[in-house]
Amino acid sequence: MAAKDGIVNIMKISVCIPMYNEGKIIAKTARTLNDYMAANFEDYEVIFADDGSTDGCADIVRDLGFDHIRVVGYPQNQGKGCAVRTAMLAAVGDVMLFTDADLAYGTEVIKRLYQIFAEMPEVDLVIGSRNAGADGYEGYTFVRKLASKAYIQFLKLVGGLKNSDSQCGFKGFRVDAVRRIFPLCQENGFAFDFEILLIAQKLGLKIEEMPVKVINHGSSKVRVLRDTVRMLKALKGMKSRIKRMQITKD
Repeated sequence: MAAKDGIVNIMKISVCIPMYNEGKIIAKTARTLNDYMAANFEDYEVIFADDGSTDGCADIVRDLGFDHIRVVGYPQNQGKGCAVRTAMLAAVGDVMLFTDADLAYGTEVIKRLYQIFAEMPEVDLVIGSRNAGADGYEGYTFVRKLASKAYIQFLKLVGGLKNSDSQCGFKGFRVDAVRRIFPLCQENGFAFDFEILLIAQKLGLKIEEMPVKVINHGSSKVRVLRDTVRMLKALKGMKSRIKRMQITKD
């Protein structure tokens, strides 16, 4: 396989994008990904998962007519977790990742994530972390940075995870990990990231953290008090359900 920018694309890579009423930005996102992936990878696909949008964003992507981009989805809004799960289970790559529709962490993170999988065959998951690098919270206001860090630390304490940034919206997987994790997932809403990591932890999968920072800052959808209460409720049922799962480690 030919090399591009120092990468030999020996593994097919799937980039999954959940979207809900993203009509204002989705054409730009699709064009950005199409250009970036074509310039850096030989074998790839981009999957947009439409979470019951009502603004026609799925048709916007389809009408662009890019060969390596396709749309999956369903008619009724279910939540980001359902959209991510739908895209990941539809993907056919050897390496699969999901990131947000606004490409909050940029595109260069895709190549860095791929390189980790290419160079570290023992790794099953690669998760982005704003806490793993000195500039992870660059561009955040002090209050937003403090709130984000406190929220993540609280979730780690209550949820029992060791990862430094469970809520980062950039995560990648080998295909075998996807096939083991995602059929077990049930969380459709905001707590789906935590569910993925709890199941991966129970499976004994190897998780590597990768420093990331937000390149494209949008308005935060997190409301610390409200979302903490909601997360606690979701975690209680989720932890109990996962604990009862009859699954074995490798």
